[in-house]
Amino acid sequence: MTVSLCIIAYNEEKALPGLLNDVISQTYPKSETEIVLVDSGSGDNTKNIFSKFAGDNKNAYMNISVLNNPKRSQAAGWNTAIKNALGDIIIRVDAHASVPRDFIEKNVGVIAGGEYVCGGARPCNILEPTPYKETLLLAENSMFGSSFAGYRRKGEGKRYVSSLFHGAYRREVFANVGGFNENLGRTEDNEFHWRIRQNGYKICQSDEIISYQNIRPTLSGMLKQKYGNGKWIGLTLGVCPKCLSLFHFVPFCFVGAIILCLILLAAGIFTGNTLLYIPAVVLGGLYFTVDVFMTMAAIIASERKNVYMPLLIFIFPMLHIIYGIGTIVGIIELPFWKRSLDGAAEKEIEEVKKCVAARS
Repeated sequence: MTVSLCIIAYNEEKALPGLLNDVISQTYPKSETEIVLVDSGSGDNTKNIFSKFAGDNKNAYMNISVLNNPKRSQAAGWNTAIKNALGDIIIRVDAHASVPRDFIEKNVGVIAGGEYVCGGARPCNILEPTPYKETLLLAENSMFGSSFAGYRRKGEGKRYVSSLFHGAYRREVFANVGGFNENLGRTEDNEFHWRIRQNGYKICQSDEIISYQNIRPTLSGMLKQKYGNGKWIGLTLGVCPKCLSLFHFVPFCFVGAIILCLILLAAGIFTGNTLLYIPAVVLGGLYFTVDVFMTMAAIIASERKNVYMPLLIFIFPMLHIIYGIGTIVGIIELPFWKRSLDGAAEKEIEEVKKCVAARS
């Protein structure tokens, strides 16, 4: 089976050399592998890195293409790659990621075994680790700090999930389902995988497959990312609410509870009614207890301890609150944002269907 490995990048000059080395090291035959590289208008050296890789390896692979994504969004980048991919299997990998030598081989094995969509666990990693960065990584890999999503951790054997990262897809999936919704920013995966399941396909997560995502190396970067993730959860309610789970709204509910408790606390202070203090005391006490417990659990489970790890007790609530605020902002902006949509994304989804079918 031929494979198209697709990488979309925007200003990823630091991450790409490592990822492209991973690509070169793959055990799957290069003669049956196509590399599709898409630059989304980067302002750094990303495009040159792609071009050099293509030039240095043009005779090694079935095909290498370097494409431009003028729309710049990640969803548009994936659609550009999919429309141009030639392989029987199309695999997508984020630019700020790393994959083991058998990544393609393992995905092909699962697909050859009868699956149509597959992937594996995708824990986080960090470039140029320092004790402080390793503390941020610990927060990101923690279920309390990130999410309950199954793709973040290895499971046991093979199971079917609602969504995953770094997926591998039989070509016919795109011919039947289409491409990614370019109206969406951070939730295009959720919506696309929801459509896959609506079309009768199962999404298989195998413990034989693993890849890694490089996290933001600064707290400010992580907070910006969480805010954006939360905002797109709010906006996605207006496009495909069924592709979201209740877990996506836990930070939103948490921030809403904080606001309500603050209102009651202010009312209690103003009126002298101390009973109005109770919700704030209960919420604060419960969250603080869980926060301390999860911080200790994360530190104990960590193989390499450092002096920054107690900061998790502050990092966790910051991540939760900023995510929840993002969702609130997204919900507020939703009606205005929906008015700006013009149907172009739906047309692009259908265009991907046609392009893939024509190349099949």
